[in-house]
Amino acid sequence: MTITYVLDNKLYINLTNQCPNACEFCIRTHGSGVGDAQTLWLEREPTRQEALDDILRRDLSAYEQLVFCGYGEPTCRLDDMLWLCARIREHSGISIRVNTNGLSDLINQRATAPEFDGLVDCVSISLNASNAEKYDALCHSKFGLKAFPAILRFTQSVSMFVPKVVLSVVDHDMPAAELRACEEICRECGAIFRARPYIETY
Repeated sequence: MTITYVLDNKLYINLTNQCPNACEFCIRTHGSGVGDAQTLWLEREPTRQEALDDILRRDLSAYEQLVFCGYGEPTCRLDDMLWLCARIREHSGISIRVNTNGLSDLINQRATAPEFDGLVDCVSISLNASNAEKYDALCHSKFGLKAFPAILRFTQSVSMFVPKVVLSVVDHDMPAAELRACEEICRECGAIFRARPYIETY
């Protein structure tokens, strides 16, 4: 079972394979592994203690950043993820990033942004579309048209508690007008905009 893996000198944490979305561009539809991990499919979810033990067996000073991102949405295990952040803070000053679809509030059925305060240095949120209908067509969220406005609300809220918040789009033949519209949404939310390349496999 692969809990941690390395990519581009960053240590990634694979806590879950759960996700409320079925994004058409998701890398997990193209292969089993990323970075130095042969497979990120979990036979079972690790306990928080198993995850912590796996993280701390590494020399955290050797990595540029620690990233919660695997073959699932990390906020599906929000309480465990934030517990791990707190424990890691006790051992290391490594920068902590969460890669997320921004649907934490809907997943956990509460306003979750304040819980990130003091525990996370960067949140990178996948936007990927300029309106609810386009997002639904691309990401096929179980939350339907409620997903997109929830992402925007979470982005604005988490920006009050986390020093760096990024909104990203996968630039896979995205029309220039759509790219500009996403960038404008990003500015309105007070986040950093990032267009990231479409990756079919590692």
